[in-house]
Amino acid sequence: MITYKQSGVNIDEAEKLVSKIKPLAKGTFNKNVLSEIGFFGGFYNARFPGYRNPVLVSSVDGVGTKVKIAIEMGKHDTIGQDLVNHCVNDIGVGGATPLFFLDYYACGKLDAEVAGEVVKGLAKACKENGLALVGGETAEMPGVYAEKDYDLAGTIVGVVDKAKVIDGKKVRKGDVLVGVASTGLHTNGYSLARKTLLSQYRVDSYVEELGETVGEALLKTHRSYLDVMRAAVKKFHVHGMVHVTGGGIEGNTRRVIREPRKFKVFWDNWEVPPIFRLIQSMGGVPDEDARRALNMGVGLTIVVPAKESDALISSLKRNGEAAFVVGEVVG
Repeated sequence: MITYKQSGVNIDEAEKLVSKIKPLAKGTFNKNVLSEIGFFGGFYNARFPGYRNPVLVSSVDGVGTKVKIAIEMGKHDTIGQDLVNHCVNDIGVGGATPLFFLDYYACGKLDAEVAGEVVKGLAKACKENGLALVGGETAEMPGVYAEKDYDLAGTIVGVVDKAKVIDGKKVRKGDVLVGVASTGLHTNGYSLARKTLLSQYRVDSYVEELGETVGEALLKTHRSYLDVMRAAVKKFHVHGMVHVTGGGIEGNTRRVIREPRKFKVFWDNWEVPPIFRLIQSMGGVPDEDARRALNMGVGLTIVVPAKESDALISSLKRNGEAAFVVGEVVG
């Protein structure tokens, strides 16, 4: 006789995790959440007072091989923040306000303590961004994942009034791309970073150039730009916004400044942070490859008329942001 537990799936550990998750998730609930954690689906009130023509905006993403850094460091309370903030930024650049979030956690062997730390990060970022963690799925998959490995993905839903959608259609020749600094690699380029850095360093190796360990530099939280985006849209004529993720500055900007429009990036306009320089120097990574795989220190760009760019940069700096001109629409 073979039990389910002997096959590698521990239902008792899953129930232990649920008991940890429920109070964390409920702490993110608002009056629009109509269901309890544990039901088959999450219910959310779809009445949006104040929106004349509400449009739902959704996105799904993961954190890639950044989870390997979290696992190697034994630090799991920020990887959930990475995921939520990434998704918030993805819909935020379209002008959307986040409403609710669902996560998917898959692992080789479920450890309720580790998974609980991951969910703690999810809940923290949900509260900070004003959205509800309405549900999720945990899958224990021995034979697919190694015992201590896990993966994390999530889906976000937000809302924007149709008249206030920001999709790049207003971009014009002469517009300026204002960049806002990233906190590090965010959630992209980790396969490259791990191959170059961890072939010579361990995650606990202190590097003078970084002023911290390799693991600390790589695990810096992917930040949310929600407040930055809201303030910019409120004060300026924003023609487009770009969340710089996989594909780098140019690849992601093409999603907003589309053909026949052309733009130019001024690569020498900002100081590239040490972690990016170290990845390039240790791996002999060409500029073209680095700029496609990494954000190079720019996490968000905001496209505004040229006459507003200086005022936008000044406003961002007054609020403690590192901001600079990243490029220009040239055609």
